[in-house]
Amino acid sequence: MGATLVTEMTSWRARAAAALAQLQQAVSTESDAMVRLHPHARERMDERGATEEEVRATVEQGEPFPAKFGRTGFRRNFRFDQYWHGRQYQTKQIEAYAVQEGPDWLVITVLTRYF
Repeated sequence: MGATLVTEMTSWRARAAAALAQLQQAVSTESDAMVRLHPHARERMDERGATEEEVRATVEQGEPFPAKFGRTGFRRNFRFDQYWHGRQYQTKQIEAYAVQEGPDWLVITVLTRYF
């Protein structure tokens, strides 16, 4: 049983690595893609302290990763050195979850982490 589990995990890792490589290739070849923001994403940006410029930069230059429901997540860290809700943070991390519509990206929601 142990050998079967190792084989399954190795196979899963190989499939995940191939999917990520394919996703990164697709993202990197679409330099003319436009980034649009869903109204829900704009509301979350306001609540969570993300700017439109940061979200666009995250989609255009951030690290892509596969997400649930066929979506793509993009992650990027920004130097912050400011206060947020009474605490000082050095870094702001933006995660933008988007769907591809033709060559364009529609950002559905945005998460922000401060550390």
